[in-house]
Amino acid sequence: MKHLLTLIVLLQVILVFGQEPAVPNKLYLTPELLFGITGEANTGFPETKLQKQLSLNVAWNNSQNAQTWARLLNAPKTGLSLGFTDFGNPDAVGYAVSVLPFMEFGLFKKQTFHIHVGTGFSYFNTQYDPVRNPNNKAISTDFTWSFKLLTYYSVFRTQHINWRLAAGYFHHSNGHIKLPNQGLNSFLVSISAEIGVVKQLHNTVLDDVAVDAESKGTQQYYAWRFGYGKNALSRTFNDANPVYTFSGEYGKIFNGIYKVGIGFYYRFYQNYYNYIVDNESLVQDGQEFDHFKERPFWSASNLGLSINGELLLNHVGIEVQVGFNVYKPAYALDWRINQGWEIVPREIPENSNIELGEYNTYYHIKHLISSRLGLKYYLIGTQKQPKHNLYVGAFINANLGQADFTEIAMGYVHTFKKASL
Repeated sequence: MKHLLTLIVLLQVILVFGQEPAVPNKLYLTPELLFGITGEANTGFPETKLQKQLSLNVAWNNSQNAQTWARLLNAPKTGLSLGFTDFGNPDAVGYAVSVLPFMEFGLFKKQTFHIHVGTGFSYFNTQYDPVRNPNNKAISTDFTWSFKLLTYYSVFRTQHINWRLAAGYFHHSNGHIKLPNQGLNSFLVSISAEIGVVKQLHNTVLDDVAVDAESKGTQQYYAWRFGYGKNALSRTFNDANPVYTFSGEYGKIFNGIYKVGIGFYYRFYQNYYNYIVDNESLVQDGQEFDHFKERPFWSASNLGLSINGELLLNHVGIEVQVGFNVYKPAYALDWRINQGWEIVPREIPENSNIELGEYNTYYHIKHLISSRLGLKYYLIGTQKQPKHNLYVGAFINANLGQADFTEIAMGYVHTFKKASL
Protein backbone atom coordinates (compact mmCIF):
# COMPACT_ATOMS: atom_id res chain seq x y z
CA MET A 1 0.00 0.00 0.00
CA LYS A 2 2.78 2.46 0.87
CA HIS A 3 4.52 1.76 -2.45
CA LEU A 4 1.32 2.58 -4.36
CA LEU A 5 0.88 5.84 -2.45
CA THR A 6 4.53 6.75 -3.06
CA LEU A 7 4.02 6.31 -6.82
CA ILE A 8 0.93 8.51 -6.69
CA VAL A 9 2.85 11.22 -4.82
CA LEU A 10 5.65 11.16 -7.41
CA LEU A 11 3.13 11.34 -10.23
CA GLN A 12 1.51 14.41 -8.67
CA VAL A 13 4.88 16.19 -8.68
CA ILE A 14 5.49 15.23 -12.32
CA LEU A 15 2.05 16.52 -13.30
CA VAL A 16 2.80 19.93 -11.80
CA PHE A 17 6.27 20.45 -13.21
CA GLY A 18 5.97 18.42 -16.42
CA GLN A 19 4.42 21.08 -18.62
CA GLU A 20 6.40 22.89 -21.32
CA PRO A 21 5.26 26.53 -21.61
CA ALA A 22 6.37 28.22 -24.80
CA VAL A 23 7.56 31.32 -22.92
CA PRO A 24 8.29 31.98 -19.24
CA ASN A 25 5.04 32.64 -17.37
CA LYS A 26 4.48 35.26 -14.72
CA LEU A 27 4.74 33.77 -11.23
CA TYR A 28 2.22 34.41 -8.46
CA LEU A 29 2.79 33.64 -4.78
CA THR A 30 -0.40 33.60 -2.71
CA PRO A 31 -0.29 33.16 1.08
CA GLU A 32 -3.76 32.29 2.36
CA LEU A 33 -5.55 31.87 5.70
CA LEU A 34 -8.62 29.62 5.73
CA PHE A 35 -11.16 29.11 8.51
CA GLY A 36 -14.15 26.84 8.73
CA ILE A 37 -15.88 23.81 10.17
CA THR A 38 -15.16 20.10 9.96
CA GLY A 39 -18.25 18.00 9.31
CA GLU A 40 -19.03 15.01 11.53
CA ALA A 41 -17.84 11.95 9.64
CA ASN A 42 -19.73 9.43 11.79
CA THR A 43 -21.98 9.12 14.82
CA GLY A 44 -19.97 10.03 17.89
CA PHE A 45 -17.26 11.78 15.85
CA PRO A 46 -14.86 13.75 18.11
CA GLU A 47 -15.87 17.33 18.80
CA THR A 48 -13.84 19.88 16.85
CA LYS A 49 -13.32 23.61 17.26
CA LEU A 50 -12.71 26.15 14.49
CA GLN A 51 -10.68 24.65 11.64
CA LYS A 52 -7.61 26.71 10.72
CA GLN A 53 -5.52 26.29 7.61
CA LEU A 54 -2.44 28.07 6.28
CA SER A 55 -1.58 27.59 2.63
CA LEU A 56 0.78 28.91 -0.01
CA ASN A 57 -0.28 28.77 -3.65
CA VAL A 58 2.39 28.97 -6.34
CA ALA A 59 0.81 29.71 -9.71
CA TRP A 60 1.87 30.44 -13.27
CA ASN A 61 0.08 32.88 -15.57
CA ASN A 62 -0.54 31.23 -18.95
CA SER A 63 -1.61 34.34 -20.88
CA GLN A 64 1.55 34.16 -23.00
CA ASN A 65 1.50 30.37 -23.31
CA ALA A 66 1.20 29.50 -27.02
CA GLN A 67 -0.10 25.98 -26.40
CA THR A 68 -3.59 25.20 -27.67
CA TRP A 69 -5.12 24.35 -24.30
CA ALA A 70 -4.01 27.66 -22.76
CA ARG A 71 -5.53 29.70 -25.58
CA LEU A 72 -8.81 27.82 -25.87
CA LEU A 73 -9.36 27.81 -22.09
CA ASN A 74 -8.67 31.57 -21.85
CA ALA A 75 -5.31 31.16 -20.12
CA PRO A 76 -6.17 29.66 -16.70
CA LYS A 77 -3.56 29.84 -13.95
CA THR A 78 -1.92 26.52 -13.06
CA GLY A 79 0.16 25.71 -10.03
CA LEU A 80 0.74 23.94 -6.74
CA SER A 81 -0.95 24.52 -3.39
CA LEU A 82 0.86 23.65 -0.14
CA GLY A 83 -1.20 23.62 3.05
CA PHE A 84 -1.13 22.90 6.77
CA THR A 85 -4.47 22.24 8.52
CA ASP A 86 -5.45 22.20 12.19
CA PHE A 87 -8.87 20.52 12.38
CA GLY A 88 -9.60 21.84 15.86
CA ASN A 89 -8.91 18.65 17.81
CA PRO A 90 -5.17 17.79 17.90
CA ASP A 91 -5.60 14.56 19.86
CA ALA A 92 -8.40 12.79 17.95
CA VAL A 93 -8.35 14.38 14.47
CA GLY A 94 -4.86 15.88 14.36
CA TYR A 95 -3.14 17.87 11.64
CA ALA A 96 -2.73 17.47 7.88
CA VAL A 97 -0.11 18.59 5.35
CA SER A 98 -1.51 18.84 1.81
CA VAL A 99 -0.02 19.11 -1.68
CA LEU A 100 -2.49 19.81 -4.49
CA PRO A 101 -1.89 20.71 -8.14
CA PHE A 102 -4.60 23.14 -9.22
CA MET A 103 -6.14 25.19 -12.00
CA GLU A 104 -7.84 28.55 -11.60
CA PHE A 105 -10.32 29.93 -14.13
CA GLY A 106 -11.55 33.50 -14.47
CA LEU A 107 -15.34 33.67 -14.68
CA PHE A 108 -15.75 37.12 -16.22
CA LYS A 109 -13.71 39.51 -18.35
CA LYS A 110 -13.00 41.79 -15.37
CA GLN A 111 -11.27 38.86 -13.63
CA THR A 112 -13.12 39.61 -10.37
CA PHE A 113 -14.31 36.05 -9.71
CA HIS A 114 -12.20 32.90 -10.09
CA ILE A 115 -12.91 29.20 -9.66
CA HIS A 116 -10.03 27.27 -8.07
CA VAL A 117 -10.02 23.45 -8.45
CA GLY A 118 -7.29 21.24 -7.01
CA THR A 119 -6.71 17.53 -6.43
CA GLY A 120 -3.73 15.89 -4.75
CA PHE A 121 -2.84 14.18 -1.48
CA SER A 122 -2.54 14.89 2.24
CA TYR A 123 -0.55 13.44 5.11
CA PHE A 124 -2.33 12.99 8.47
CA ASN A 125 -0.47 12.60 11.75
CA THR A 126 -3.54 11.09 13.52
CA GLN A 127 -5.73 8.21 12.35
CA TYR A 128 -8.48 5.90 13.55
CA ASP A 129 -7.43 3.30 16.10
CA PRO A 130 -9.92 0.77 17.53
CA VAL A 131 -8.48 1.21 21.04
CA ARG A 132 -6.82 4.65 21.29
CA ASN A 133 -8.98 6.62 18.82
CA PRO A 134 -12.19 4.64 18.09
CA ASN A 135 -14.51 7.59 17.37
CA ASN A 136 -12.57 9.04 14.43
CA LYS A 137 -13.75 6.81 11.57
CA ALA A 138 -12.94 9.45 8.96
CA ILE A 139 -9.24 8.73 8.39
CA SER A 140 -7.44 5.40 8.85
CA THR A 141 -4.27 5.88 6.74
CA ASP A 142 -1.29 8.24 6.80
CA PHE A 143 -1.95 9.48 3.25
CA THR A 144 -5.27 10.37 1.64
CA TRP A 145 -6.57 11.77 -1.61
CA SER A 146 -7.55 15.43 -1.32
CA PHE A 147 -9.87 17.65 -3.33
CA LYS A 148 -10.73 21.33 -2.98
CA LEU A 149 -13.08 23.72 -4.74
CA LEU A 150 -12.98 27.44 -3.94
CA THR A 151 -14.57 30.55 -5.43
CA TYR A 152 -12.40 33.68 -5.13
CA TYR A 153 -13.55 37.29 -5.20
CA SER A 154 -11.06 40.14 -5.72
CA VAL A 155 -11.79 42.78 -3.07
CA PHE A 156 -9.19 45.34 -4.11
CA ARG A 157 -5.83 45.53 -5.84
CA THR A 158 -2.67 47.48 -5.43
CA GLN A 159 0.17 47.60 -7.93
CA HIS A 160 1.63 44.30 -6.72
CA ILE A 161 -1.05 42.62 -4.56
CA ASN A 162 -4.54 41.33 -5.29
CA TRP A 163 -6.48 40.94 -2.00
CA ARG A 164 -9.11 38.21 -2.25
CA LEU A 165 -11.86 36.53 -0.25
CA ALA A 166 -13.01 32.98 -0.93
CA ALA A 167 -15.50 30.32 0.13
CA GLY A 168 -15.47 26.64 -0.69
CA TYR A 169 -15.11 22.98 0.16
CA PHE A 170 -12.26 20.58 1.05
CA HIS A 171 -12.46 16.76 1.06
CA HIS A 172 -10.08 14.01 2.25
CA SER A 173 -10.47 10.26 1.59
CA ASN A 174 -8.05 7.32 1.31
CA GLY A 175 -9.81 5.81 -1.72
CA HIS A 176 -11.00 2.66 0.11
CA ILE A 177 -7.46 1.38 0.65
CA LYS A 178 -8.26 0.79 4.33
CA LEU A 179 -11.43 0.94 6.41
CA PRO A 180 -13.06 2.78 8.06
CA ASN A 181 -12.97 5.51 5.41
CA GLN A 182 -15.80 7.93 6.11
CA GLY A 183 -13.64 10.82 4.89
CA LEU A 184 -13.41 14.41 6.10
CA ASN A 185 -15.47 17.24 4.63
CA SER A 186 -14.75 20.88 5.46
CA PHE A 187 -16.52 24.11 4.57
CA LEU A 188 -14.19 27.09 4.52
CA VAL A 189 -13.80 30.83 3.99
CA SER A 190 -10.46 32.50 3.36
CA ILE A 191 -8.51 35.70 2.91
CA SER A 192 -5.46 35.75 0.65
CA ALA A 193 -2.95 38.08 -0.95
CA GLU A 194 -1.98 37.24 -4.53
CA ILE A 195 1.46 38.78 -4.91
CA GLY A 196 2.78 39.72 -8.33
CA VAL A 197 -0.48 40.83 -9.96
CA VAL A 198 -0.26 44.09 -11.93
CA LYS A 199 -2.95 46.76 -11.50
CA GLN A 200 -4.58 46.06 -14.87
CA LEU A 201 -5.52 42.40 -15.17
CA HIS A 202 -6.12 42.31 -18.93
CA ASN A 203 -4.51 39.08 -20.03
CA THR A 204 -2.80 39.27 -23.39
CA VAL A 205 -4.12 36.05 -24.85
CA LEU A 206 -2.77 35.21 -28.30
CA ASP A 207 -4.83 36.02 -31.38
CA ASP A 208 -8.08 34.02 -31.62
CA VAL A 209 -7.73 33.87 -35.41
CA ALA A 210 -4.50 31.92 -34.99
CA VAL A 211 -6.24 29.62 -32.54
CA ASP A 212 -9.01 28.87 -35.02
CA ALA A 213 -6.60 28.26 -37.90
CA GLU A 214 -4.31 25.94 -36.00
CA SER A 215 -6.57 24.10 -33.60
CA LYS A 216 -10.10 23.57 -34.86
CA GLY A 217 -10.79 20.07 -36.06
CA THR A 218 -11.45 16.54 -34.83
CA GLN A 219 -9.35 13.41 -34.52
CA GLN A 220 -10.44 9.85 -33.93
CA TYR A 221 -8.52 7.73 -31.46
CA TYR A 222 -8.48 4.40 -29.71
CA ALA A 223 -6.76 3.58 -26.43
CA TRP A 224 -5.85 0.70 -24.11
CA ARG A 225 -5.19 0.87 -20.39
CA PHE A 226 -3.71 -1.52 -17.81
CA GLY A 227 -4.14 -0.66 -14.13
CA TYR A 228 -3.14 -1.86 -10.70
CA GLY A 229 -5.15 -0.76 -7.69
CA LYS A 230 -5.68 -1.53 -4.03
CA ASN A 231 -8.74 -1.73 -1.81
CA ALA A 232 -10.06 -3.29 1.38
CA LEU A 233 -13.21 -5.41 1.57
CA SER A 234 -14.53 -4.67 5.06
CA ARG A 235 -13.57 -3.94 8.65
CA THR A 236 -13.04 -7.67 9.21
CA PHE A 237 -11.13 -8.19 5.95
CA ASN A 238 -9.13 -4.96 6.08
CA ASP A 239 -5.99 -5.91 4.17
CA ALA A 240 -5.40 -3.85 1.02
CA ASN A 241 -5.39 -6.37 -1.84
CA PRO A 242 -4.93 -5.80 -5.60
CA VAL A 243 -7.54 -4.82 -8.13
CA TYR A 244 -6.35 -5.55 -11.69
CA THR A 245 -7.93 -3.57 -14.51
CA PHE A 246 -7.94 -3.57 -18.30
CA SER A 247 -9.94 -1.28 -20.58
CA GLY A 248 -10.37 -0.20 -24.19
CA GLU A 249 -11.77 3.04 -25.55
CA TYR A 250 -12.70 4.67 -28.86
CA GLY A 251 -13.70 8.28 -29.50
CA LYS A 252 -12.89 11.74 -30.82
CA ILE A 253 -10.66 14.67 -29.86
CA PHE A 254 -12.17 18.10 -30.50
CA ASN A 255 -9.90 21.12 -31.14
CA GLY A 256 -6.94 19.28 -29.65
CA ILE A 257 -8.10 19.52 -26.02
CA TYR A 258 -11.57 17.96 -25.54
CA LYS A 259 -11.55 14.18 -25.62
CA VAL A 260 -14.79 12.15 -25.58
CA GLY A 261 -15.10 8.40 -25.98
CA ILE A 262 -16.94 5.20 -25.20
CA GLY A 263 -15.34 2.00 -23.99
CA PHE A 264 -15.38 -1.13 -21.89
CA TYR A 265 -13.55 -2.25 -18.76
CA TYR A 266 -12.66 -5.48 -17.00
CA ARG A 267 -11.64 -5.65 -13.33
CA PHE A 268 -10.58 -8.47 -11.07
CA TYR A 269 -10.90 -8.00 -7.29
CA GLN A 270 -8.45 -10.07 -5.28
CA ASN A 271 -10.41 -9.43 -2.08
CA TYR A 272 -13.56 -10.95 -3.54
CA TYR A 273 -11.61 -13.94 -4.84
CA ASN A 274 -9.88 -14.53 -1.48
CA TYR A 275 -13.19 -14.37 0.38
CA ILE A 276 -14.67 -17.01 -1.92
CA VAL A 277 -11.77 -19.49 -2.09
CA ASP A 278 -11.15 -19.19 1.66
CA ASN A 279 -14.75 -20.35 2.19
CA GLU A 280 -15.69 -17.43 4.43
CA SER A 281 -19.00 -17.23 6.22
CA LEU A 282 -21.33 -15.89 3.49
CA VAL A 283 -20.11 -18.37 0.83
CA GLN A 284 -20.25 -21.50 2.99
CA ASP A 285 -22.63 -24.27 2.00
CA GLY A 286 -26.22 -23.20 2.51
CA GLN A 287 -25.40 -19.49 2.69
CA GLU A 288 -26.59 -16.86 0.21
CA PHE A 289 -23.44 -16.76 -1.93
CA ASP A 290 -22.34 -20.40 -1.84
CA HIS A 291 -22.75 -20.58 -5.66
CA PHE A 292 -19.78 -18.22 -6.05
CA LYS A 293 -17.50 -21.19 -5.29
CA GLU A 294 -18.45 -22.83 -8.58
CA ARG A 295 -16.58 -20.13 -10.55
CA PRO A 296 -14.61 -18.04 -8.05
CA PHE A 297 -12.53 -16.20 -10.67
CA TRP A 298 -15.54 -14.96 -12.63
CA SER A 299 -17.50 -14.27 -9.47
CA ALA A 300 -14.68 -11.90 -8.46
CA SER A 301 -14.70 -10.18 -11.88
CA ASN A 302 -16.39 -7.01 -13.13
CA LEU A 303 -17.34 -6.14 -16.72
CA GLY A 304 -18.76 -2.78 -17.76
CA LEU A 305 -19.26 -0.11 -20.42
CA SER A 306 -18.11 3.47 -20.02
CA ILE A 307 -18.46 7.05 -21.23
CA ASN A 308 -15.16 8.93 -20.96
CA GLY A 309 -14.31 12.62 -21.00
CA GLU A 310 -10.86 14.20 -20.78
CA LEU A 311 -9.34 17.67 -20.84
CA LEU A 312 -5.94 17.61 -22.57
CA LEU A 313 -3.36 20.10 -21.27
CA ASN A 314 -0.37 19.04 -23.40
CA HIS A 315 1.46 16.57 -21.11
CA VAL A 316 -1.35 16.51 -18.54
CA GLY A 317 -4.82 14.99 -18.91
CA ILE A 318 -7.74 15.31 -16.49
CA GLU A 319 -10.10 12.36 -16.98
CA VAL A 320 -13.66 11.72 -15.81
CA GLN A 321 -15.47 8.45 -16.49
CA VAL A 322 -19.00 7.21 -15.86
CA GLY A 323 -19.40 3.45 -16.14
CA PHE A 324 -22.29 1.01 -16.27
CA ASN A 325 -21.64 -2.38 -14.73
CA VAL A 326 -22.86 -5.24 -16.90
CA TYR A 327 -21.51 -7.93 -14.56
CA LYS A 328 -20.34 -7.52 -10.96
CA PRO A 329 -21.87 -10.33 -8.89
CA ALA A 330 -19.64 -10.04 -5.82
CA TYR A 331 -20.74 -6.47 -5.18
CA ALA A 332 -23.89 -7.99 -3.67
CA LEU A 333 -21.70 -9.75 -1.10
CA ASP A 334 -19.77 -6.51 -0.53
CA TRP A 335 -23.01 -4.62 0.09
CA ARG A 336 -24.47 -7.23 2.44
CA ILE A 337 -21.37 -7.03 4.64
CA ASN A 338 -20.68 -3.29 4.64
CA GLN A 339 -24.25 -1.98 4.79
CA GLY A 340 -25.37 -4.44 7.45
CA TRP A 341 -23.55 -5.66 10.52
CA GLU A 342 -20.35 -3.63 10.44
CA ILE A 343 -18.12 -6.56 11.39
CA VAL A 344 -19.38 -9.89 10.02
CA PRO A 345 -17.68 -12.83 11.75
CA ARG A 346 -15.81 -15.47 9.80
CA GLU A 347 -18.23 -18.07 11.15
CA ILE A 348 -21.97 -17.45 11.48
CA PRO A 349 -23.39 -19.54 14.31
CA GLU A 350 -26.86 -21.08 14.02
CA ASN A 351 -29.75 -18.86 15.12
CA SER A 352 -27.49 -15.79 15.03
CA ASN A 353 -28.95 -12.28 14.92
CA ILE A 354 -26.56 -10.95 12.31
CA GLU A 355 -28.29 -8.39 10.08
CA LEU A 356 -27.00 -7.90 6.54
CA GLY A 357 -27.51 -4.96 4.22
CA GLU A 358 -30.87 -4.82 2.45
CA TYR A 359 -31.14 -4.74 -1.34
CA ASN A 360 -32.76 -1.31 -1.54
CA THR A 361 -32.93 1.20 -4.40
CA TYR A 362 -29.59 2.72 -3.41
CA TYR A 363 -27.96 -0.70 -3.73
CA HIS A 364 -29.28 -1.19 -7.27
CA ILE A 365 -28.04 2.25 -8.38
CA LYS A 366 -24.57 1.75 -6.88
CA HIS A 367 -24.42 -1.77 -8.31
CA LEU A 368 -25.09 -0.36 -11.77
CA ILE A 369 -23.10 2.90 -11.90
CA SER A 370 -19.37 3.33 -11.40
CA SER A 371 -17.28 6.48 -11.69
CA ARG A 372 -13.62 7.34 -12.12
CA LEU A 373 -11.55 10.52 -11.71
CA GLY A 374 -7.84 10.99 -12.20
CA LEU A 375 -4.80 12.68 -13.68
CA LYS A 376 -2.57 11.46 -16.52
CA TYR A 377 0.93 12.36 -17.63
CA TYR A 378 1.59 11.85 -21.37
CA LEU A 379 5.08 10.93 -22.52
CA ILE A 380 4.68 13.11 -25.65
CA GLY A 381 2.81 16.39 -25.30
CA THR A 382 -0.61 16.19 -26.99
CA GLN A 383 0.09 19.64 -28.46
CA LYS A 384 2.28 17.79 -31.00
CA GLN A 385 -0.66 15.54 -31.98
CA PRO A 386 1.44 12.35 -31.97
CA LYS A 387 0.14 9.26 -33.71
CA HIS A 388 1.35 7.04 -30.86
CA ASN A 389 1.51 8.08 -27.22
CA LEU A 390 1.94 6.55 -23.77
CA TYR A 391 0.82 7.78 -20.37
CA VAL A 392 0.85 6.98 -16.67
CA GLY A 393 -1.95 8.06 -14.37
CA ALA A 394 -3.35 8.02 -10.85
CA PHE A 395 -7.10 7.51 -10.32
CA ILE A 396 -9.77 7.04 -7.72
CA ASN A 397 -12.60 4.68 -8.70
CA ALA A 398 -16.03 4.67 -7.08
CA ASN A 399 -19.36 2.89 -6.91
CA LEU A 400 -21.51 5.85 -7.85
CA GLY A 401 -19.91 8.39 -5.47
CA GLN A 402 -18.47 6.05 -2.82
CA ALA A 403 -14.79 5.17 -3.12
CA ASP A 404 -14.09 1.66 -4.46
CA PHE A 405 -10.32 1.50 -5.06
CA THR A 406 -7.23 3.62 -5.71
CA GLU A 407 -5.36 2.86 -8.94
CA ILE A 408 -2.20 3.65 -10.84
CA ALA A 409 -2.31 2.86 -14.58
CA MET A 410 -0.36 2.83 -17.83
CA GLY A 411 -1.97 3.35 -21.21
CA TYR A 412 -1.46 3.60 -24.95
CA VAL A 413 -3.27 6.02 -27.29
CA HIS A 414 -3.38 5.82 -31.09
CA THR A 415 -4.58 9.03 -32.76
CA PHE A 416 -5.64 9.35 -36.38
CA LYS A 417 -5.11 12.29 -38.73
CA LYS A 418 -7.08 15.45 -37.93
CA ALA A 419 -10.22 16.29 -39.89
CA SER A 420 -11.66 19.81 -40.18
CA LEU A 421 -14.87 20.67 -38.36
